[in-house]
Amino acid sequence: INFYAVFFLNKYFLFISRFSLLLLNLEEYYFEQHTANHIINKGCRDERKFRGSLKICSKSIIFEPDDNIQPIIKIPLRDCISIKAPEDNEASNPFTRDTSGRFSVVCNQVFLIKERNIIAPYKTVRGRTEHLFQLDVAGKLGDVVQNLHQLYRASCLDKMGDQAAMITAILQSRLARTSFDKNRFQSISETLHMECKAEMVTPLVTNPGHVCVTDANLYFQPLNGYPKPVVQITLQNVRRIYKRRHGLMPLGLEVFCTENDLCSDIYLKFYNYQDRDELYFLIATYIENHITEHTAESYMLQWQRGHISNYQYLLHLNNLADRSCNDLSQYPVFPWIIADYSSSVLDLTKPETFRDLSKPVGALNKERLDRLLTRYREMPEPKFMYGSHYSSPGYVLFYLVRVAPEYMLCLQNGKFDHADRMFNSLAETWKNCLDGATDFKELIPEFYENDASFLVNSLKLDLGKRQGGKMVEDVELPPWASGPDDFLQKSQEALESQYVSEHLHEWIDLIFGYKQKGNEAVAAHNVFHPLTYEGGVDLNSIMDPNEKVALLTQILEFGQTPKQLFTTPHPRRIIPKLKSLSRTSSHSVSIAESPVSPNEESFEDLTEESITLAWNNIAKLKLDEQYKIHKEAITGIAVTCSGSSVFTTSQDSTLKMFSKESKTIQRSVSFSNMALSSCLILPGDTTVISSSWDNHIYFYSIAFGRQQDILMGHDDAVSKICWRDGRLYSASWDSTVKVWHCVPGEISSNKKHHFELLAELEHDVSVNTIDLNTANTILASGTKEGTISVWDVTTGTVLHQLPCHSGTVFDAAFSPDSRHLLSTGEDCCFKVIDVQTGMLISSVTADEPQRCFKWDGNTILSGSQSGELQIWDLLGGKVIERIKGHTGAVTSMWMNEQCNSVITGGEDKQIMFWKLQY
Repeated sequence: INFYAVFFLNKYFLFISRFSLLLLNLEEYYFEQHTANHIINKGCRDERKFRGSLKICSKSIIFEPDDNIQPIIKIPLRDCISIKAPEDNEASNPFTRDTSGRFSVVCNQVFLIKERNIIAPYKTVRGRTEHLFQLDVAGKLGDVVQNLHQLYRASCLDKMGDQAAMITAILQSRLARTSFDKNRFQSISETLHMECKAEMVTPLVTNPGHVCVTDANLYFQPLNGYPKPVVQITLQNVRRIYKRRHGLMPLGLEVFCTENDLCSDIYLKFYNYQDRDELYFLIATYIENHITEHTAESYMLQWQRGHISNYQYLLHLNNLADRSCNDLSQYPVFPWIIADYSSSVLDLTKPETFRDLSKPVGALNKERLDRLLTRYREMPEPKFMYGSHYSSPGYVLFYLVRVAPEYMLCLQNGKFDHADRMFNSLAETWKNCLDGATDFKELIPEFYENDASFLVNSLKLDLGKRQGGKMVEDVELPPWASGPDDFLQKSQEALESQYVSEHLHEWIDLIFGYKQKGNEAVAAHNVFHPLTYEGGVDLNSIMDPNEKVALLTQILEFGQTPKQLFTTPHPRRIIPKLKSLSRTSSHSVSIAESPVSPNEESFEDLTEESITLAWNNIAKLKLDEQYKIHKEAITGIAVTCSGSSVFTTSQDSTLKMFSKESKTIQRSVSFSNMALSSCLILPGDTTVISSSWDNHIYFYSIAFGRQQDILMGHDDAVSKICWRDGRLYSASWDSTVKVWHCVPGEISSNKKHHFELLAELEHDVSVNTIDLNTANTILASGTKEGTISVWDVTTGTVLHQLPCHSGTVFDAAFSPDSRHLLSTGEDCCFKVIDVQTGMLISSVTADEPQRCFKWDGNTILSGSQSGELQIWDLLGGKVIERIKGHTGAVTSMWMNEQCNSVITGGEDKQIMFWKLQY
């Protein structure tokens, strides 16, 4: 036996049998097989018998000889003239003896496949031929002939919808007569949770059978026992599970036992969405305790912060957008990145090396686009700019024909494409995508992976001869690639380059984001045929089965647009600030990119390293000291630059000054009988400011030990204050945040502070917390009803407003780079907002409210309602450490600049001093 390997989707499959489901037509089912002989030249001197396997399929009869020299015979049922057993043909009586188990098939056309076990276009034999088969088990003859007659009648129906309906009825009848074989369970102690009918989906084909899920395993048993009696998935190994659209219907389910693989372990299509949803619930419930469900927003946060690569992020987005390697009409789509296929050296520092990622392929050539737009304007509704899609089964197999030839033959009725239309050259293909009237295709993930097999004709396929006489062999590579592996290596480097990292969000907007549909799509020249979009047609509303089948076939062959994941502009990736930019980007240059002296830069590096070290070891935070200094809950903590004095405010209405050295209270001040809500120390350590529930803000002189000034600026309690660059920001339950310019007073001359109101940011409800970004240009506010607002302080206008929490927002803070805003609320949730776009990009739920926190953009140190300090891996969405702290809620938290010293205050009236112990 000659073994051959069919490569597909980066996995090799080794078949001993030459038969595969790819020999069937699209939308055809394989029902059963029988060991049989194919008899040639019956009754003649040269009569021969070829032993093999007879396959009964919904639209054809397939005979696979054991002898690999002989071709597989495929007889389309629609081309049959007669299917008869001996008793049906006694008049002519060609069977004189040894007729047990025999039947004949007379047909007008037959296909010969894989003769001498060579993958090649099918040979077509036209004209009347007779084929005589003899079953090993003669007793099955009646059933086999009866089944073939039934399927033959279905194939002779004029309308495709009627054919599909009759075949579906036959299939459902077969499934109803069978059930899952419980003897296939891995253990006799397994408990059955659910059993239903479904189909296992692989590229271009589906295989019907029975699905069974127990308390330990997921099973699929094919009706035909092919390719093996049972497929088994251990639930403990499941890492990801996705609901899928299949054939435009919400009937698919895909299960992955790996975290980052392109290919799943099983893809199932159900006959109703209730079965699909029930199975999803059972598996999701099983795995939810040890697997975090990722959303597009959570992956976005990981990508923005450099925790996953551009390749990994695109892979995750494809998965979430219903793209699957098992569905060629929804195959993962990746962008063309490189635009230079002629240079001898690939220069990734030059912008012109790259394709413009802000435009779809169809808009990259202005002349072609102008022609398309002229046609678009003259077109009646529904309008579209491009008559073909950027991803379709034909395009996928265009790239993969050298490793997946049988898939191409299946899709194209036993033929390869014309040699000149094959994937012959990278430069030619790119040029055609730029200039071709109907070619707008993007790339597939394989261009950015490690297996270059799809570029090499290692199977020695006869793919035809081009004009000029040249045979189609390996793909012609650009001059800058020394070979297929080098081409992939350089393609990967291009995908992960700084230019692409700076601009990939623009392509995501087109394919998965807000420019995919509507007016934004029109403005971006990104409009495809309406049938390619999710919701473009409701198949359930189409009553005519023939129209439905025709429409579905058209949609699946044409390709489908991914599910829309984002409806607002996608945030940019955060580029490490000390890297030199390869190209001036559209956003403003950061402060860190301005010239600094070597000493300043070294000091900054050293500080950043110490902060990174501290956060990497934040789980080693240990309680150093604790003191009960107030009579009610502590609401604010401020520390002098030297660290010697700690000021605290409390609901007991007092401001206290605690000496770290003497471990005693040195000052205790009460401004009124109302609670104080927060405090801060002005630069120079001479003045402490406290906010109060009595609507006032108090200035206290440390040096002179007395109230220095009072700001009566609000009509309700002041909840939080911030000080930046001579400006005071005050939040209040009177539904405002006010910005004040303060001119300091002089105690010795009794000169008071002068306050000038610069801005008033009005809200609908009480404001509970505020924070400012490092540039002091953007302010975030959180209200008692859960709304987060992001304000441009320079203009006093709101940039974004999101209903993030249900209930009060307890705390909110910008990340150190000011790209993200984290908030926590009464609803036990952490929420992350991208500041640039206002998009909610992550939501993590805790088991109790987190009252206050500090974070570095990736890790959170939070104070909980129960008094614990909790350390969270935000990207992983989980607690990584719990540290016992207060008895009662942690209500206030301070952290030093080096991030290695923490002070917390709680409802237990205590302050606790924490230190990192490396």
